[in-house]
Amino acid sequence: MLAIRLARFGSKKKPTYRLVVIEKDSPRDGRALEIVGHYNPVAKPVELKIHHERVDYWVKNGAQPSDTVKRLLQRAPAEETVATA
Repeated sequence: MLAIRLARFGSKKKPTYRLVVIEKDSPRDGRALEIVGHYNPVAKPVELKIHHERVDYWVKNGAQPSDTVKRLLQRAPAEETVATA
């Protein structure tokens, strides 16, 4: 089963995250099938970029977004690919 979830990158105490499509049983930072966006909660303002077309494609093909990714998808409007919060 596929999942759309966050993978942590960045340095100690300065995390950045990638929104990735990955097998549900894979480790958090395991090899992803595709990177569909990124999220930087440390930046001022918060940086969030999501490729909505690719997310829609993967959801139609059975990928389940995590709770956090669902919240981020609601935060970033579909017509904008970059949102600041």
